[in-house]
Amino acid sequence: MSIVVLVGTTKGVFLLDASEGRSHWSVRGPFCDGWAINHVIGDPATGTIWAAGGGAWPGAGVWRSDDHGQTWQVSKLANGQTNDWIAEHPDEAKLFGMTPDDPAPFDGRIETLWSLGLSDGRLYAGAKPATLFVSDDGGGTWAEVLALSEHPSRDGWQPGAAGLVLHTIVSDPTDPAKLWVGISAAGVFATEDSGQSWERRNRLSNSASQHDHAPHPGHDPLADEGTIGFCVHNMVRAPGGGDLLYQQNHHGVFRSGDGGRSWDDKTDGLPSSFGFPVAVHPRDPGTIWVLPLNGDSVGRYPPDASAAVWRSRDGGERWEKLQAGLPDRDCFFTVLRQAMATDLAAPAGVYFGTNSGSIFASFDEGDTWAAIAQHLPTVLCVEVLHRS
Repeated sequence: MSIVVLVGTTKGVFLLDASEGRSHWSVRGPFCDGWAINHVIGDPATGTIWAAGGGAWPGAGVWRSDDHGQTWQVSKLANGQTNDWIAEHPDEAKLFGMTPDDPAPFDGRIETLWSLGLSDGRLYAGAKPATLFVSDDGGGTWAEVLALSEHPSRDGWQPGAAGLVLHTIVSDPTDPAKLWVGISAAGVFATEDSGQSWERRNRLSNSASQHDHAPHPGHDPLADEGTIGFCVHNMVRAPGGGDLLYQQNHHGVFRSGDGGRSWDDKTDGLPSSFGFPVAVHPRDPGTIWVLPLNGDSVGRYPPDASAAVWRSRDGGERWEKLQAGLPDRDCFFTVLRQAMATDLAAPAGVYFGTNSGSIFASFDEGDTWAAIAQHLPTVLCVEVLHRS
């Protein structure tokens, strides 16, 4: 089994290939015509890689590679400003060999794509403004998941700092009818009937300890009393049976044992309630990693400018600081919501990427760290693909 780290950046996709034993890494890229790529995922069964992104100029689309990144094709969901520029400047466009793209199915509806998810052969994509799309042919054609777009709470959804984005898609490998999405800043939504209906799931647990402070620090003033706040940053499902979820919220780290119907605050012991990513161990449902930042309006870099990953072995009850090999002074990078992942090796590898272009990895589950790539563009996402 080989390991490929999939990296989405502001200038395309990069692929990091591991040698046997993960001792050496090679970098390939950039791919996808230099698009800003918000999320990249791969299918371990086939090796297919998908990359979602875009922007005002190219539009929104999903790139696909069936040959381990050697070649790529894009499926456009919406065109950007390119066609308008070609129409307004035909002579210049001819000089550059530019021709207009065909109309795309959701022109004028979305600006870019933020997330991807794979469930039982179905490919999902989340967009800005918050919309969920599904493809049953591997990304060739797309349909809107109307039940979420038409959710009764839709008129009350508020944008986060990056806009109203559907940035996280979580599936249940044992039950393809189940799906969770995170929307900033509308919260967690879940379906148990393959997207035919959706339930909003942002309620704070009834546990007395969860209400010792009301509202809790950083409480979203737009949220109702007793919620965790609607600005979800990232969410993962723990391995094994059951519906154990973790999320890094704008206001703390939370755990749910009932598929998001209620959430327990597990922020105590961390240096900050603010951060973007959360990652879970591939085999141990109680082991998670987060990377706290100093706060929303004070820089969004590690507390005291000292980088550290924090690990819990008991589902967030206790936390330990891990920074051996990380820059422990004068460190001002940010790690974004999709930029942390784990591999399936033993011990599990943990990876994260920074907005200063570094990929850090730990091959002892967080005890020690080293950079496996540097000087990349701003890293927007990190995922892992295992190839046989």
